[in-house]
Amino acid sequence: MKIANIINQKSIYLDIKAGSKRQLLQELAEKASALCGIDERTIFDALLERENLGTTGFGGGTALPHARLENLDKIYGIFMRLSSPMNYEAIDNKPIDLVFMLISPDSSGADHLTALAQISRLLKDENSCEKLRRAKNEDEAYAVLSE
Repeated sequence: MKIANIINQKSIYLDIKAGSKRQLLQELAEKASALCGIDERTIFDALLERENLGTTGFGGGTALPHARLENLDKIYGIFMRLSSPMNYEAIDNKPIDLVFMLISPDSSGADHLTALAQISRLLKDENSCEKLRRAKNEDEAYAVLSE
């Protein structure tokens, strides 16, 4: 599975303002709801439930919130670059500015884990993260995400 299979230019948002982790998760849930047709509150609750198990902010200014949902037809991804770094309780205690959200069907099993691994590799690559931070528009960000 390639990242390009779960994201497109319409699921990339640059220079988003979010004052808190909760506000960011609400924004992600709103955008995801518009993409997949699942209720925004259902998505938010699933993301928050996963976050309560342990932070999905894994260092280097990046976060990978994710959840599995019933009634979802496929895996969806959303990428956001924040307008300014925010506290996300990441494992390195540093603020985040790059966020890739992943929602998957409950039954996705290995596909969910494969997608998480690929996104994780991308977000751990400092060169890719710098390109994402410098992207002038959604097309440039998509090019980096789908390399």
